[in-house]
Amino acid sequence: MRERSVVPGLPALVFAALTGTMAMMAFVAVVGPVVRLLGLAEWHAGLSVTAAGVLWMLSARRWGTLSDRIGRKRVLLIALAAYVVIYVVMAVFVDAALARPPALWLSVAVLVGTRALVGLFYAAVPPTAAAMVADGAAPGQRAAAMAKLGSANALGMVIGPAAAGWIAFHQLSLTLYVAALLPLLSLAVIAWRLPADAPVAAAMPAGPRQRLGWTDSRLRLPMLAVFAAMVSVTIAQVTVGFFAIDRLQLSPADGAQAAGLALTAVGVGLILAQILVMKLGGVPPRRWIAIGALISALGFASVALVDARWELLLAYAVAAFGMGFVFPSFQALAADSVQAHEQGAAAGTVASVQGLGMVIGPMLGTLLYQWRPSAPYVLVGVLLLVLSIAAMRHRAAVTA
Repeated sequence: MRERSVVPGLPALVFAALTGTMAMMAFVAVVGPVVRLLGLAEWHAGLSVTAAGVLWMLSARRWGTLSDRIGRKRVLLIALAAYVVIYVVMAVFVDAALARPPALWLSVAVLVGTRALVGLFYAAVPPTAAAMVADGAAPGQRAAAMAKLGSANALGMVIGPAAAGWIAFHQLSLTLYVAALLPLLSLAVIAWRLPADAPVAAAMPAGPRQRLGWTDSRLRLPMLAVFAAMVSVTIAQVTVGFFAIDRLQLSPADGAQAAGLALTAVGVGLILAQILVMKLGGVPPRRWIAIGALISALGFASVALVDARWELLLAYAVAAFGMGFVFPSFQALAADSVQAHEQGAAAGTVASVQGLGMVIGPMLGTLLYQWRPSAPYVLVGVLLLVLSIAAMRHRAAVTA
C-alpha cells in the first residue's frame, strides 16, 4: 500500500469538526435557561441530551459502514444537510415558544426530538472524518492527523459555550439561530473543499469478505479506551458544578463560575496535549494511550483531595492533558488495526462505544456523587489506571 502523509481535504474536515462541536455545545449552554423559561423540569433537559447520546450510539456504526459503501463525502453532505434542517426547526420553535409558550408536552416533544435527531445525524461526522483520515494517512502517522480533528473538537468545546453565553445575554433565541449557521458553513466547506472519493468497498477485489463485528479482537483496546475516556469525561463534566459548591463551599453563582473555569482548563489541556501528539508523530498510539490514561488517572483521582479552587482547576487541567493523548490515539489505533475496506465500520464502531459512554457516564457519575462526592473521581482514576495497564500489556504482546 502506498503511504501518504497528507490527507486530502483535511482542513475542511477540521473546520467541520470545529463548527459541529461549537453547535452541539451551544445547545448545552442554553438548554437550562430555555427549559426554565418554558416551565419544564430539569430532567427534561437531561432527557434531551441522553436521547441524543442514545441515537448517536445506535447510528454511528451504521454511518461509518455506509461511508465505506457510498463514499465519505456523500455521507458527510447527507448528514450535515439534515443537521442544518433540524437545527433550524429547533431554533424556530424555541423562538416562537419563548414568545408564546405552547403546551408542556409539545415543548418536551420538540426539544427532545430535535436534539435526538441532531445526535442521529451528527453521529455520521466523527467516524466518517476519522475514516477519511485513515484513508489518506499512512499507518503510524494517523495519530498526528487525528489530533488535528481532536484539537478542533476541543477548541469548539471552549469557544461554543463562551460564544453562546455572550449571544444569549443579548437574546436567547438568537443563540440557536447562530448555532444553526455553523453546520451550514460546514456543509458549504465540505461541498467546496473536500475532494470527491470513490466508495472504498467498491475498490476492493471481488469475493467474500468477513464483516467487522462488535467482538473483533483487533478493536478491543480502542473500544476500551474510548469507553473509559468518555465515561471519565462525562462524569467529570456532570459533577464539577456540584463538587465546587459542596466541597469548596461556594455559592451557586460562584460554583457555576468555578465549573466554567474548570471546563475551560479542560479545553486548554486537551489542545496542548494534542499539539504535542501532532509534533511527535512517530509515537505509537498504544504508547500515547498508556501515558495519557496514567496522567489523566492521576489528575482525576486527585480531585478527591481538592480543598481550594485553584487545586480543582489544576487537577482538571492535568486530567485533560492526559485525555489529549488518549482521544486521537484510540481512533488512530482502530484505523491501524483494520483493512482499508473496514475503516468506516471500525471508526463507526468506536464512535458507537463513545455514544454508550456519553449515556452511561452522567447517570453513573450523579448516582455515585449522591453516595459520596469523591466517589466518581476515585472510580474514574481506577478505570483509567486499568486502561493504562491494558495499553501497556497490549503493546508488550504485540512486540513479543
